Amino acid sequence: MTSETSSEESTVLIVEDDDGAREALSDCLEMEGFKVASARNGQEALDYLHHSPAPKVILLDLFMPVMTGWEFREAQKKDASIARIPVVVVSAFGAAVTRQIDADLVMHKPLDLDRLVAVIREYC
Repeated sequence: MTSETSSEESTVLIVEDDDGAREALSDCLEMEGFKVASARNGQEALDYLHHSPAPKVILLDLFMPVMTGWEFREAQKKDASIARIPVVVVSAFGAAVTRQIDADLVMHKPLDLDRLVAVIREYC
């Protein structure tokens, strides 16, 4: 789990097990002025959320080791201290898979980065 600083008020938590994808997304968002924190799985994300200031939005992958995106989301919704943080699912899987998760928004890979940045700005 890492935390990189760019902008003070607009933290985005990226939960993604693929190192390359996580780093590329982090770099892109930092260039747009966001503060970025990252986790490699749902358990790392929960640990981050319980020990750090709340992010404005969570970008969540679904298929990860240790704790999947679905498991993370269920745990998040049960914890009143973090339940209201918006979640944007980022997945390569289609609607048949992604509609099974309760998220504020689902975006499919490959990502339209301009749209993603616009969505994140709405939350921040």
